[in-house]
Amino acid sequence: MNAAIAAETTAAVDDTTDARALWTAALGRLQTRVTRPNYETWLKETVGVRSADGEFIVGAPNPFVAEMLEQRMYSLISQTLEALVGREVEVRFAVASSLETGIEVDGARYQPVGETDAGKPDDDAPTTDFPTAAAAIPRPALNGKYTFDRFIVGKSNELAHAASLAVAREPGALYNPLVMYSSVGMGKTHLMQAIGHRIIARGMSVIYSTTEEFTNAYIRAIREGATDEFRARYRSADALLLDDVQFLIGKEQTQEGFFHTFNALHMANRQIVLTSDRPVSALSLLEDRIQSRLAGGLVADIQPPDIETRIAILRAKADASTLDAPDDVLHFLAERVHRNIRELEGSLNRVLAFADLTGAPVTIELVKRTVADMVETAADRQIPESEVIAAVASHFGVSVEAIKGRKRDKKTAQARQVAMYLLREECGLGLVAVGRALGGKDHTTVRHGCERIANQLNVDPHLRRDLINIRETLADAS
Repeated sequence: MNAAIAAETTAAVDDTTDARALWTAALGRLQTRVTRPNYETWLKETVGVRSADGEFIVGAPNPFVAEMLEQRMYSLISQTLEALVGREVEVRFAVASSLETGIEVDGARYQPVGETDAGKPDDDAPTTDFPTAAAAIPRPALNGKYTFDRFIVGKSNELAHAASLAVAREPGALYNPLVMYSSVGMGKTHLMQAIGHRIIARGMSVIYSTTEEFTNAYIRAIREGATDEFRARYRSADALLLDDVQFLIGKEQTQEGFFHTFNALHMANRQIVLTSDRPVSALSLLEDRIQSRLAGGLVADIQPPDIETRIAILRAKADASTLDAPDDVLHFLAERVHRNIRELEGSLNRVLAFADLTGAPVTIELVKRTVADMVETAADRQIPESEVIAAVASHFGVSVEAIKGRKRDKKTAQARQVAMYLLREECGLGLVAVGRALGGKDHTTVRHGCERIANQLNVDPHLRRDLINIRETLADAS
């Protein structure tokens, strides 16, 4: 080996050694300046490749990490390196490659981002063709009826609706993630897909998937050795809409894939929207790190619609039909079908279909004949007003006599107003009838109590849970 070659080899070894040591020092500083999840996801597996002539090359384990570091952390990394070396540094990011022109470090070769090789690529080289444009992601199969224009807003869902509109206007900027939860048939999938329609209309890319589909895709990618393609698909969209996230429970391997997908999208300011059938706090069997991510955004619940919203939903549905549905029929259905919107709309669909096929007018008698199994009132189920009051008293730990009496302590007053609200909602009683059932209370007092509970339901999750539990007690009793 002549002297020139020896000197060049020694310089290359020094560059690599210096780069490793410098990058180790930089990582020590970066670890204190970014969150632990960001460090674990993006920085932990990186290496210092070369430091020479004012240029520093960082080696990343795959193309996606290299791209994300360049797009989202360039300034922070360059500032950290410049503080260590005392001069300006141009940072470049490299990805693992088996191309001969790559830089070898500890047995792995690195190809700088954006550079191409004139030689033949190795057939075993990792896939680096990651789609980034909306055109690279197929348009999701969203329900054309699930739009904001067709969503009826009421007190029970106005927070979720407002948050969904905000997310659709500025994806990734405000509430990220947005988590909506409710029992079945309350409209959370409608809102999620409405967000998808709006984002697509802006020329952005959207992936809509159920958790079951996500799980199957992840398992298939592992089985077929196509995890790079899976990551590329789910991490390159402008928005990920994932329905029924509770089904991640018990699927540890899929949770791992979801966690890293979530981190990648969140760090890139891509919008994440999730739905669940229960609050995030109740998803106790999910990994703590996932629960923490979900709770870090906006969590909005959707409650069963009040009677005014139910009537509005039925009126909108009826107006879209060619048949005339009188107001008294809609009120009759709204007072008796209240478990969820899907059931409510289904009852009207059945009535209208029967009327269309037989030519019969839409009347209350027709409703009773065609959907008798869906329009049971509390009285039809043989749950009298006294049992509604008793269920409320038991739940709040007060006596029925106290609720009907004049005691005004906080617990009794709350129970009394909840009883007023439920007698209206569950039994369909008028204000005067509710007052009579509660010991002769004035109808204005009843109206005030019902309005107060309706308003509290918008902001008090504990009260919402109270009403769900009481309703479940009444359902079990029937």
